[in-house]
Amino acid sequence: MTLREKVGQLNQRMYGWDAYRRTPDGFEPTEALYAETERFAGLGALYGLLRADAWSGVDHATGAGAADGPVLADMVQRHVMERSRLGIPALLVEEVPHGLMALDGTVLPVNLAVGATWNPELYEQAAAHAAAELRARGGHVALVSALDIARDPRWGRTEECFGEDPHLAARLTEALVRGVQGELGCTGGQFADDKAAVVLKHFAGQGATVGGRNSAESELGPRELHEIHLPAARAGVRAGAAAVMAAYNEVDGVPCAGNQALLDGLLRRRWGFDGLVMADGLAVDRLARITGDTVSAGALALNSGVDLSLWDDGFTHLEEAVERGLVREDVLDAAVARVLRLKFRLGLFEQPYATGRLTAPSEARGRELSTALARGAVTLLHDHGGVLPVRPTVSRIAVLGPHAATTAHQLGDYTAPQRPGTGASVLDGLRRLAPPGVDIRHARGCALTGDDLSGTPAAIALAGSSDLAVLVLGGSSARTPETDFSANGAALGPVSEMTCGEGADLAGLRLGRAQHALLDAVAATGTPTVVVLVQGRPHAVPEAVDRAAALLTAWYPGPWGGEAIAEVLLGLAEPVGRLPVSVPRSAAQLPVHYNHKDTEYGSYVDESAEPSYSFGHGLSYTRFEYGSPRLSNDTANTRTCAVTCEIDVTNAGERSGRTVVQLYIRRLLTPTWPRTLELRAFRSAELAPGESRTIAIPLGADQLAQVGADLETAVLPGTLEIRVAESARAALTAVPAVLSIEG
Repeated sequence: MTLREKVGQLNQRMYGWDAYRRTPDGFEPTEALYAETERFAGLGALYGLLRADAWSGVDHATGAGAADGPVLADMVQRHVMERSRLGIPALLVEEVPHGLMALDGTVLPVNLAVGATWNPELYEQAAAHAAAELRARGGHVALVSALDIARDPRWGRTEECFGEDPHLAARLTEALVRGVQGELGCTGGQFADDKAAVVLKHFAGQGATVGGRNSAESELGPRELHEIHLPAARAGVRAGAAAVMAAYNEVDGVPCAGNQALLDGLLRRRWGFDGLVMADGLAVDRLARITGDTVSAGALALNSGVDLSLWDDGFTHLEEAVERGLVREDVLDAAVARVLRLKFRLGLFEQPYATGRLTAPSEARGRELSTALARGAVTLLHDHGGVLPVRPTVSRIAVLGPHAATTAHQLGDYTAPQRPGTGASVLDGLRRLAPPGVDIRHARGCALTGDDLSGTPAAIALAGSSDLAVLVLGGSSARTPETDFSANGAALGPVSEMTCGEGADLAGLRLGRAQHALLDAVAATGTPTVVVLVQGRPHAVPEAVDRAAALLTAWYPGPWGGEAIAEVLLGLAEPVGRLPVSVPRSAAQLPVHYNHKDTEYGSYVDESAEPSYSFGHGLSYTRFEYGSPRLSNDTANTRTCAVTCEIDVTNAGERSGRTVVQLYIRRLLTPTWPRTLELRAFRSAELAPGESRTIAIPLGADQLAQVGADLETAVLPGTLEIRVAESARAALTAVPAVLSIEG
């Protein structure tokens, strides 16, 4: 290959929607695509050919749906290969944050909702479905957020995190990799036709940006980085992930995209990762702030371990960087080899085209999986009034609030436009599923943002004349054509009704003023009120904690989330979700994550330091009793640490239900300062009324290891407590079993 051709393989310069235009007869390539393929005699990768949203401006009139997506992909691929002297196909890279972000793609609940299911097995099935959709459309590489840990809920991208805990995130990241890539794709072999390569983003520490502000610096010490923000990435690499994405943020002054110690020293040399490293959008060009120009910025990124750019100018000048001695050609060759190897593993040289090769997975199966995830994420936080499930004596239900009758705010960020009639709102679900004779009434009551209360009197009247009020409140990540965007697609500035998502960070965690006023007014009627929060972050709603008869959170549950919520309200499904994050009382408390350092954790004079609801919390329509944990041995060896923890769990209620058995470690004698608790294992158990079961949880190196003083992860001598409970807060008072680890 010539130097020019090699550089072309490392560039992903175009926005994919600029590569084509729709015509009455189909699609045709644009002059922009001609220019880009001419520049490098081919194309290494193309981002977002199928992407559709307000930023790209692509909708059902201008983009490619399920039927013609493969036609578009093949047209572009044919163009690329014809202009490549060696006939090298392009990687077609798409966003798959919670389902394929393309017209007619199955929309899944957001990652925070996935975290609330505590169900890696179900998520693996959903991830496999998304991969099959991607490949059937002609795409090859899936960009999926998985590595960010939600430490500050003010951050608008909290919805993209699996939660605040590294163990939960690691287990779900493994499930993601297995689902998208399949067995062969995870073991270094050639991907199956319906499997894709996954890019895990963002590496590393982006969930800890200062002030919860997007792309801000991350003030992380090396121990916090290794204990909290790297385990999910390490789990993904061990599971066989094909690629990772270097994050925007810097860690201790060194930007991730230019951090050789992180990308080469840790990721490649210590962890043995031999896959692809992609930069986040325009992250390479940001390095010019410290290098002086984009040529040296590109050189820094490549030398640090980045293989593939995203929209940057810096990588387009790598030929010049080699000629100036800023980059050795063998370093460039190694990056090119990783790009080409992935293309070979995807079978693109043998089968570059999609049309007629794959059958798209069933739309019904996609809906089934999305609804199952949504159902599993609905979390009952309290039921003080004993009003749930809805009693048979209830004959009139008022369904109120700005989220009650819409699906737009259930979808989350990074979602393609939906066809009319797709999905079900909470109102739709209740009207379809409520028993005959139950009168379902509706009033919006107020706007999502601002202080317009013009609809409140009608809502109050409806609530006052009903037996039960279901008040659906929350936030929204819905992008609209009126939203302004930065060059990397993040929302800019205050935008109507977008209170969450990339670029929509909050200083406080309150809902809109009108929503709080509506909650106060409805509760004042005396009608028992169930508050349902549809949100992408844990909002602080103390009024609901204090005044609602029952409180649930459903996160952003996807198009059919309203139906899943209705099933839980009516008792047709059990509430089985558990919190993947702690719910703060106010933004002034932050941080409130459960696994803080085990210090004299003082309170405040003016407010409790404890969250409203702790990590792992979630109620059922039945009641579970836990026995004391029993260990097969009370000592273990650092080399052969194999211990089993058993605990008896009983359904002491009158309904079948699922409990999530959570095993936490509390370190007593340890070479480094311990955390209060560390989640190290969890198991789900479905129990009939009165049924008891012994849950056995093996404890090996993965469960007992810790980050030592040298920042290496290993099982170290010490003494620790094993605590098993239904939440982190309950674990603090649970009877422990003590385990000694000997050297």
